[in-house]
Amino acid sequence: YSGPAAMYNQKKEEESLMLQTRQLMENLYCFEDGHVRQFLITAPDKALLLDAGYADSHLREAVQAVTDAPVQLLLTHGDPDHAGGMADFPEVWLHQADWPLVKNQAGLHPLQEGDLFACGDYLLEVIEVPGHTHGSVAFADREKRLLFVGNTVQKGGPIYQFGTHRSLREYLRSLYKLQGMANQFDTLFPCHYDCPIGPEYIEHTLQDALSLWGNQLPSTDTPDKPCRTYQG
Repeated sequence: YSGPAAMYNQKKEEESLMLQTRQLMENLYCFEDGHVRQFLITAPDKALLLDAGYADSHLREAVQAVTDAPVQLLLTHGDPDHAGGMADFPEVWLHQADWPLVKNQAGLHPLQEGDLFACGDYLLEVIEVPGHTHGSVAFADREKRLLFVGNTVQKGGPIYQFGTHRSLREYLRSLYKLQGMANQFDTLFPCHYDCPIGPEYIEHTLQDALSLWGNQLPSTDTPDKPCRTYQG
């Protein structure tokens, strides 16, 4: 269903971009380089990092500038703009369906539906949302009504949906699943483009994906990628 601006099948043309740190809520931060976004939850005794960015993003240094607590790395999926920096962290959790997408599997642990990860007063629950990749997951804090959606839902930019490790059929099922729980969340945190966004963008993304499935969206060539870009 099109693609994020992060060109993860080739090295970025620019030098590594400086990560910008932004505090979103109490004990919740994000790191942004203009292409992709990672999230950090902190507590005195530990930290949860959601995604690892590009291999050359110097994310570890940015995290250490915020906290010196031990870091547990949870990956929304295995694409290189999300998992590229995982070698800098000793303990990594990733859904097993995406293990074939990462080269270094040392210290890798499986994620599955319903797994819980606590950090301070945050409690993240794993929600399986395959489609963008076969092992894509989201992380929900039901008490705080927050949903970290990875690349499954976005506003203001396209979502990659081409290649053998993606499935539009699975993606639609996952969007229906998220639509069924949308009233449980007030805030969504995507890894690309606008952030934060409201839960209504689950429905917007679902309707676009249904239109794509029905061959109802206008499209243009995408010269630098092996796909067409469809406009919803």
